[in-house]
Amino acid sequence: MKLFYSIVALCLFASCSSTRMIDSWKNREYANYQPKKVLIVGITGHLTARKIFEQRLKDKLFNEGIDAVESSVVFEEGFIDSKQTEEQIDLEVERLVNDGYDSILVSAVKGIDNEISYSGNKFLTGYYWHHFGRYYYLYQNVYFEPGYYNNYKVYHIEASLYNIKTNNGKSLIWVASYNVVDPIDINSTVNDYVKAIVKSLKKESLISKENN
Repeated sequence: MKLFYSIVALCLFASCSSTRMIDSWKNREYANYQPKKVLIVGITGHLTARKIFEQRLKDKLFNEGIDAVESSVVFEEGFIDSKQTEEQIDLEVERLVNDGYDSILVSAVKGIDNEISYSGNKFLTGYYWHHFGRYYYLYQNVYFEPGYYNNYKVYHIEASLYNIKTNNGKSLIWVASYNVVDPIDINSTVNDYVKAIVKSLKKESLISKENN
C-alpha cells in the first residue's frame, strides 16, 4: 500500500505544476528587519514571464503592506537590454536609495534538469524477482503502452532579498531555493511561485504575519 501511495505522489508531482522550497537562509544580523520599499527584479530572458512575475509579486507584497515596484517600470530600457558594469549597477543602486528604496528582491533561474517519471500501474523498483517469467510478465507493458515514462522539467530558481542601504558583504538579508516542476501554464506557475516566496518571507518574519 505504501508503494501505491508513493507511485501516486510521484505521478502527481511529475504531471502538474508544483513549487517547492528546497532550502533557505537568513542573515542573523537582520533579525528584526522588514523592508519598506522593495524593487522586484526578475532575471530571465523570457520578457512575458518576467513582467508577470514582477507584477504578481508586487501586488502580493502591496497586499501585505509593503511598497513594491517592478524593475520593468523603474529600470530604463537600455539598462536591461545591454550588459552593465559593476560601476553602472552601483550607480543605479545609489539612485534607487535616493528614491527611497531600501531593498531589492531578485529572482533568477539557476538551472534546469530534465527528469523522467514512471507512469505505469506496477512500479516495483526495489523488488528482486528470481523467476524470469514473473519478471518479464510484470514489466512487458513497456513495449505496449505509449507514454510509459513521462519526461518533465525541473527549474531550480533562487530568490534573494538585499538591503541596498548597506553596500558591503553583509547586505544579503535572505535567500531561498525553489524547485518549479513542469511549468506548463505560466500564470498558475507564477502564482504558485509568488505564494511560496511570500510564505517564506513571513516564516522568516521579513513580512508581518498579522496579514495572514
